[in-house]
Amino acid sequence: MTTQASAGDADHVLAAELAERAGRVLLDVRAELGFADARVLKDTGDLRAHEYLMGALAEGRPGDAVLSEEGRSSVAAKRADGAEGPPTGNTADEVRLSAERVWIIDPLDGTREFSEEGRADWAVHVALWERGRLVAGAVALPAQGVTLRTSSDGALAGAEPLRVRAPEGGKLRIAVSRTRPPEFVKRLAEVVEADVELVPIGSAGAKISAVLLGEVDAYVHAGGQYEWDSAAPAAVAVAAGAHASRVDGSELVYNREDPRLPDILVCHPVSASMLLTGIRDVSDALPD
Repeated sequence: MTTQASAGDADHVLAAELAERAGRVLLDVRAELGFADARVLKDTGDLRAHEYLMGALAEGRPGDAVLSEEGRSSVAAKRADGAEGPPTGNTADEVRLSAERVWIIDPLDGTREFSEEGRADWAVHVALWERGRLVAGAVALPAQGVTLRTSSDGALAGAEPLRVRAPEGGKLRIAVSRTRPPEFVKRLAEVVEADVELVPIGSAGAKISAVLLGEVDAYVHAGGQYEWDSAAPAAVAVAAGAHASRVDGSELVYNREDPRLPDILVCHPVSASMLLTGIRDVSDALPD
């Protein structure tokens, strides 16, 4: 998978602005509703951020298609606090699949963490797919006050250049789910030629951001995700010089009819071969 700018820096800047503004919507929801009712907080955050992004894209990029986690027909009955109608729907599949430009968004990645007071490991994802590849992306970490994004020259963390860091020799910190660390990653830690530490982190976007910020060295996941879970983080990761692929080493492909994209590996390129070999060695433990 590769990234490239499609219209100067405009799409990169827009992705970052949208992610940051949706993040402010989410912080306002937290302040307004508090944490007493987790379900209401989760649904309201999801849908208010979704409606903001759908409206902003309709205004700023009216000719582009949109694929959002919250725009699926399966969430049509979901309601935000105070909302009367159903969520704005995604671009119809037959239109999206023939479109040249598609925004792939996750208005709130990490609803569990968002609903827990004091947790900052949740994110907003905004990515742009164009003619077969991701060309721009931004991951806002609103509670951490930082946004990682692509640029025409690579990637940025805020205003600073962003490059993935090589791991310390002989050691490897792997980000895993804080609630359900997958068994195959535990097996992987036993077979790779490194001293492995498993580091629990919340959302997928927060995990991949932790790789890019040098807080961990890799993120390995197999067990179910969708395109919106990884599109923006993967775009930023590649722009920052990271390796990003499926766990079998194949390319991450987006804007497909079936948006399921169940597994991913993100790491510094120097670790990729070791991790891919290790994953093959424990392939019998991979989820179906």
